Amino acid sequence: MKLYFEEEIRKEAILEVAKKMMIAARTAPKGKGVDNLVIALVKKEGIKEISDKLKEMAQRENVPAFFQRDAENILQASAMVLIGTKINPMNLSPCGMCGFKNCDEKNQYPDHPCAFNTGDLGIAIGSAVSVAMEHRVDNRVMYTVGQAALEMGILGPEVKIIYGIPLSASGKNPFFDRK
Repeated sequence: MKLYFEEEIRKEAILEVAKKMMIAARTAPKGKGVDNLVIALVKKEGIKEISDKLKEMAQRENVPAFFQRDAENILQASAMVLIGTKINPMNLSPCGMCGFKNCDEKNQYPDHPCAFNTGDLGIAIGSAVSVAMEHRVDNRVMYTVGQAALEMGILGPEVKIIYGIPLSASGKNPFFDRK
């Protein structure tokens, strides 16, 4: 009889959960039904590249020390989901939730986030991590990973805000034991 031990199928199972997380993020509600999300799966070799970028960033002056910590931390992930958003104002009136009077004024500052884009991103991230939770896959939403991904330009030049969600299945969540 051929047995398949958990250790042999773990990485494959995590990739399947990551795919479901991506679908959950995509189908999450969006303001005015407009989808500005960009979602990607990063496998082990890509995680190493992002870790290297985080280490490089950690060496720079004025970059918090936790970039180095997270660079080491994500190496324990089997896969990682990146979720980012383009900045595309919804042209709602009245609004001003971004801090400007209206979208015309906001558009003078194209990299300034639209409240709806960032809200949609947050909802999508919540949907994605709920899938990981339902499948008991350890995860953590990381802003540092998003900063590295932005510098690397891996989700394209239109994407201005990114978060990374590393995934692991082990005896203890490696993303919360932090020094």
